[in-house]
Amino acid sequence: MKRGNVEVICGEGLGKPSLALGKGLSALMEHKRVIMIQFLKGCSPKDEQEILERLEPDFKVFRFEEEKAEELINIRNGFNFARKVAATGECDVLILDEVLGIIDQNIITLEDVEKLLEAKEEDLNLVMTGKVFPEKLKPYVDAISRIEYIQDLQD
Repeated sequence: MKRGNVEVICGEGLGKPSLALGKGLSALMEHKRVIMIQFLKGCSPKDEQEILERLEPDFKVFRFEEEKAEELINIRNGFNFARKVAATGECDVLILDEVLGIIDQNIITLEDVEKLLEAKEEDLNLVMTGKVFPEKLKPYVDAISRIEYIQDLQD
């Protein structure tokens, strides 16, 4: 069986979640099961949620938002859910959208992510997004894509 990989999509530019979603859709077209866990997203447009719901049951999306202090517990619970999914092989592709952001905001630790990476099913493909990539995670990662903001062309 092919070994799964770990990919990071990071940088200041826009489109990291869209690129991760595209990777999930590609996997879905290969008849793979995909779970996308989004952190720090807030409320999304109803149309967006409805479109993503149409992809179920093979493409599931879970959101863990930060709105109030008690929501930090919700985000940590979401990360624990991600750790369970990664370790149990519940899907073929796991997308952790803005997981690097919750490290950057000290909601979870770098060590928490290292433990998830060490415990993940060997054949699981994992995609992580966020602005800042901690170099300490480099030994766990197979590919890094950086999206940069170059210029606002409307000036």
